Amino acid sequence: MMKIVGVIPARYASTRFPAKPLAIIMGKSMVQRVYEQASQSKSLSKVVVATDHALISDHVKSFGGQVCMTSEKHPSGTDRCQEVKTLLNEEFDYLINIQGDEPFIAAEQIDLLASVLEGKTELATLIKKIDSQEQLFNPNNVRVVFNIHNEAIYFSRATIPYLRGVSEEQWLANQTYFKHIGMYAYRADILEKITKLGISSLEKAESLEQLRWLENGFKIKVVETEIETLGIDTPEDLEKAKKFIDYKH
Repeated sequence: MMKIVGVIPARYASTRFPAKPLAIIMGKSMVQRVYEQASQSKSLSKVVVATDHALISDHVKSFGGQVCMTSEKHPSGTDRCQEVKTLLNEEFDYLINIQGDEPFIAAEQIDLLASVLEGKTELATLIKKIDSQEQLFNPNNVRVVFNIHNEAIYFSRATIPYLRGVSEEQWLANQTYFKHIGMYAYRADILEKITKLGISSLEKAESLEQLRWLENGFKIKVVETEIETLGIDTPEDLEKAKKFIDYKH
């Protein structure tokens, strides 16, 4: 049976939202909500929070979660995941990077991503159909185009593909667009390889680490989810989170 570990990177320092993993949303911290959601997945053999701060580590232990202390110097969650892989010192097939700032991530989304992790799959991630003009042209939403094998061709903050000769108001009516949902699955050996790569020119241009992997020839499988997620990037987003909880109930 395939062994998959779920890792939740939870960094303390954040320019826009310091101590974000400890932010309280309707009585529970963000990191606890993510951990509890991930723990409902049928595909994961274990869930681990990867942090760089004692306050987060102590908090995770207080609600019974497993935690790994990692370096403060990691430039991305992917690098933090690689350190966890080393610290766990055990054999597993894949590792899934579960965003620590998406407190409503559904266990079904994790299981959906895990469903395409056959031995030949190097990397995989989720995508969702875009259904509004606001999402379509918001540079904070990353768009993705992919081939007939459901492998990513390119990710961009720009709206791709560009529809020549069609007014922007009509783009959604004439083309199906997809946004990227930033949960990644890495095959164990591939994770080690991609964290040794230098920053690529495309990655630098768009500030998207997955472009480094594509530029170096790695394949990223995409899987479509119909479930909407809500990322918390700023303190103001906490209000959106409360409304999201009310909406779901």
